Amino acid sequence: MIVKEYERAVIFRLGRITDRKPKGPGLFFVLPCTDTFVKVDLRTISFDIPPQEILTKDSVTVSVDGVVYFRIHCPISAVANVSNAHSSTRLLAQTTLRNVLGTKNLSELLSDREGISHSMQESLDDATDPWGIKVERVEIKDVKLPQQLQRAMAAEAEASREARAKFIAAEGEMQASRALKEASLVIAESPSALQLRYLQSLTSIAAEKNSTIIFPMPIDLLQGFMHRK
Repeated sequence: MIVKEYERAVIFRLGRITDRKPKGPGLFFVLPCTDTFVKVDLRTISFDIPPQEILTKDSVTVSVDGVVYFRIHCPISAVANVSNAHSSTRLLAQTTLRNVLGTKNLSELLSDREGISHSMQESLDDATDPWGIKVERVEIKDVKLPQQLQRAMAAEAEASREARAKFIAAEGEMQASRALKEASLVIAESPSALQLRYLQSLTSIAAEKNSTIIFPMPIDLLQGFMHRK
């Protein structure tokens, strides 16, 4: 018989595994009457965990699905210790997902997917090690929240943004008031500064409106009006 580079053959002779090691890759011989063999694929295999309805630690029902990557590293154990290694790993991944997420709050589930995936990977790897299986990676794909909870979280986020915007606006008003106060003190100490500010305002108005402003009288004559006020 011939097995490919990524395959191994576990040979049974009269019900016993021969040599306690798999055959392959390449050509090997079996006795027609006494030997049987099972081919084992050593490549990494992935499968989807179907959506699971999970009750979190803070009593929120969510639907979570994921994906698992695993490979068989010991063909002898995968054949002799479990009847169907692939199916058993799939079922175990579903129960592990529910058990791990049942100990997490909703906030932890939404913010710490990487930590949850790592915890699931370790738990699955330990459980499947007697089966000769190595769990390489576990990923949480999607977390679906109830519609009412989604609306409540959206309203909470909107309220938080509005509060932040009002706080920023209040800080801006306070800083502007302080700047105006400082400017008024400077003008009070130097009356000529008010004239310069007046000329700057006229210049900016002329530039924006593309117009020419003519003073009918000297600017010094405004001093009298300012002192009367």
